[in-house]
Amino acid sequence: MSDKPSIAEWHVPSVIKEIGRGKFGAKPMDRATAAKLYEAMLKREVSDLQLGAILLAMRIKGETPEEIAGFLDACRSHCLTLPSTTPQGYAPVLIPSYNGARKKPNLTPLLAMLLARESVPVFLHGVVRDAGRVTSAEIFQQLGIAECTDADQVSARWLSGLPAWMSLATLSPAMSGLLNIRAELGLRNSTHTLVKLLQPFSMPVLRLTSYTHREYLATLSDFAQNFVNKQEGALFLMRATEGETVANTARMQQVNAWYEGQLHILGETQEIALEGAEVLPDALDAPSTAKWIREVLCGERAVPANIQAQVELCCEWSRRLSCS
Repeated sequence: MSDKPSIAEWHVPSVIKEIGRGKFGAKPMDRATAAKLYEAMLKREVSDLQLGAILLAMRIKGETPEEIAGFLDACRSHCLTLPSTTPQGYAPVLIPSYNGARKKPNLTPLLAMLLARESVPVFLHGVVRDAGRVTSAEIFQQLGIAECTDADQVSARWLSGLPAWMSLATLSPAMSGLLNIRAELGLRNSTHTLVKLLQPFSMPVLRLTSYTHREYLATLSDFAQNFVNKQEGALFLMRATEGETVANTARMQQVNAWYEGQLHILGETQEIALEGAEVLPDALDAPSTAKWIREVLCGERAVPANIQAQVELCCEWSRRLSCS
């Protein structure tokens, strides 16, 4: 066996030296370096000490659009292979769900169900459980919709007219491992940004992406403009509803659609809350939310106007992408 150190062993310390100099002293990585670093992290070719240093350095420095692109390059080979075709007429809509409900009911599953009812192939991915929050996975389980574990199950779910959902632990065990380090460090890391931008398909899709902090709007807009190509599809960027990509039922947020490097502004942020918009489930728990969603789907309750508007936008762009 050669005594020559691996790429990770000799490269990582020099990278940490550059990115670990604080918010104003750190230097950004180029795309290739970022991809190589994150690949080493996914493969756990870095020591625990180095991994912790990288995660904290990036948390303080913040990711640049080019670094995000490089990190995502590394993620592609660590994701499950997904279907390469869809039911005719629509491109897949990808919905990341990593926050769930904390103050208001989580209506992301309703968005997914409404889109599927329009024959749109929906793929939702996220965490199964999150302490103190109600996840989309828990609500789907209450709706009787099981997790998909491979591409065949995703295709079958689409053909049945239902959304397909998958845990990150199934979609990308390596990314799930990095995401779960939050429990040890007490801080989010770059993986929390990356999972909301994943594009694991080999065909154009519509990615629904959200931001919570204003500074991420500029970063993610730059990423969408310069690093999302036509083959990957389009990206909707909007302010999050408790971290989720579902429309706020009381006050619609502006949706920025990015496609081929061009910005399309879809509506504007509502300044005044819609009257009667907050007729929501009485409780946050998964059974109560699932029951309310069933009532909406059966026509016993009205679809919240802002979510209906979001469905219509998604349908329009999903059809557009299927023809591209």
